[in-house]
Amino acid sequence: MSALNNPFNTVHGTAPFTQIKTEDYIPAFKKAIQDTKAEIDTITANVATPTFENTLEALAYSGMELDVLSNIFFNLNSAETNDEMQKIAQEVAPMLSALGNDISLNEELFKRVKAVYEQKETLNLTIEQETLLTKNYKSFVRNGALLSEDKKERLRAIDAELSTTALKFGENVLAETHKYQLHITEEKDLAGLPEGAIEEARALAEQEGKEGWIFTLDYPSYIPFMTYADNRELRKEMAIASGKKAFQDNEHNNEANVLKIVNLRHERANLLGYATHAHFVLEERMAQSPDKVNAFLEELLAKAKPAADKEFAELTAFAQKTDKVDVLEKWDGSYYSEKLKQERFSLDDELLKPYFQLENVLDGAYQVANKLYGLVFTEVQTIEKYHADVRTFEVTNEQGDFIAVFYTDFFPRKGKRNGAWMTSFKNQYIKDGINERPHISIVCNFTKPTATKPSLLTFNEVTTLFHEFGHALHGMLANTTYPSLSGTNVYWDFVELPSQVMENWCYEKEALELFAKHYQTGETIPMELVEKIKESASFLEGIATVRQLSFGLLDMGWHGQDPTAITSLKDFETKQFASTQQYPDVKENAMSTSFSHIFQGGYSSGYYSYKWAEVLDADAFAYFKDNGIFNKEVATKFKDYVLSQGGTDHPMTLYKKFRGQEPTPDALLKRAGLL
Repeated sequence: MSALNNPFNTVHGTAPFTQIKTEDYIPAFKKAIQDTKAEIDTITANVATPTFENTLEALAYSGMELDVLSNIFFNLNSAETNDEMQKIAQEVAPMLSALGNDISLNEELFKRVKAVYEQKETLNLTIEQETLLTKNYKSFVRNGALLSEDKKERLRAIDAELSTTALKFGENVLAETHKYQLHITEEKDLAGLPEGAIEEARALAEQEGKEGWIFTLDYPSYIPFMTYADNRELRKEMAIASGKKAFQDNEHNNEANVLKIVNLRHERANLLGYATHAHFVLEERMAQSPDKVNAFLEELLAKAKPAADKEFAELTAFAQKTDKVDVLEKWDGSYYSEKLKQERFSLDDELLKPYFQLENVLDGAYQVANKLYGLVFTEVQTIEKYHADVRTFEVTNEQGDFIAVFYTDFFPRKGKRNGAWMTSFKNQYIKDGINERPHISIVCNFTKPTATKPSLLTFNEVTTLFHEFGHALHGMLANTTYPSLSGTNVYWDFVELPSQVMENWCYEKEALELFAKHYQTGETIPMELVEKIKESASFLEGIATVRQLSFGLLDMGWHGQDPTAITSLKDFETKQFASTQQYPDVKENAMSTSFSHIFQGGYSSGYYSYKWAEVLDADAFAYFKDNGIFNKEVATKFKDYVLSQGGTDHPMTLYKKFRGQEPTPDALLKRAGLL
């Protein structure tokens, strides 16, 4: 038996990364799946009358060995993968999907849950217990417990196919991202690029034994190139390469995968009695229905579009005046936005970066968490790591009680997917009187330190770090009984509140003074720069809002109607983008083929939730601002009613307990300069 199936004999029971061999995974999964089935059999074989304890509670604590194993494997498959891991993922995904179906379609188990559910009024349950009961009952129904045998079989087949198709989708995107390189050999083609980006590109070329400079589609390479490179033709080449990921005539094309995923999701929803996949998904969200989501997106679009059109006209006029560019194309957006921003605010990422050394920013996030929630972060070397770049921290409260383990993983590398995310290796829960504390991780892709410079962040990366750290706090401060209701296990359109609200501190003088210090001189960021950061925060916010809404509308387009008649992915997209389009279309490009959030992540029918949560976060932060951004009383309410409660109660109930009222979009529109 591998190290993966035993309780870990490590500090805080953390994952024993150094002892894990790739060949251990499949046998470990088989064993953990077998153990989970045995736990379920014990529940169904119980001859005693079904009770909350012998059924719901027993179910809540089943499969925990498998959860830990899955967390380790899938977290590494995102942050430290290779061909072998991806092969294992393709083998394991259907096994897990089949187990999920074995449980959700287990009639004996459902009978017991239903028996308890039908007497819930008389059981005198706590709010958390009632939530667990309702959630479990609904989960069975939403996974086919009331279906006939043949329909259950079809559901199993759909789920297995969906899990492998989504994995294939992600593998194609990763392969396409890594396949493309822009190899520059002429120094003149680097004009406009910041020194850090050039240095990074040179290091990449050296790594590959090539002369010159290499730029890739990984964000730390791609974004600076699109923002600063003067060579318009090369920006065009990069933009088209990025936009046609998995939309090319090769083995990584995702068009068929997208159509397959949306059709399978639609069929699945129909089987379960829902009109569309969006109707199915939104039943378990704050927004509740596709109509409500579409109305929400359209209301914001109506308010943002006039501002966006005005901004777009300004940007076009500026590009015309600056470089005689008549038609603004997608590869011009970031470049001229940055130039106009510099002209208007004399503010440039390169001017700000020296004040945002990664280590200082992370320390700043820790100080903010300390002032708000009394947390203390101590780096330790006794916890095993899965890569040399990872740093490990013990988190305690001011009394010295252990709160969580925290991992950070900040630099791009082969085998690590793009973007930034928070995840957990172990959830918090309380069992047998012991409060098991969580193991939380954040993963980002920031510029690596070079021979001459530490890792310096753009302001956008500073807010990204704070964003993921907000998710991490939601995981670390969890204090619930059942693992499935702990931490970020909340309604999807509520999960972004803790993360997005944290970004607000990055704009506040009181917070910036804690960590924005020049990496060479130690000088605190000058206040006029802070003012400019605040002023520029709503710069071109109309365009940004419309772009974000376009993604939400595309998502609802794919999932909020019957997709069976869609044959051309590109034509369908063009129609969905009609109300939000500003740049001319690029015929070689499509978004859906690499829209991992909705086709591989959990955001299908949920992309609107970023904006939904922005309404919540602007409203919540307005409450902090009115009382002082480090006000202990407001922070304690936020911790007690939002961060520690997980999914134990309806999010609107929790939010109102914290805020005293329902949120309104006014604070968001005001912050975005759209009112």
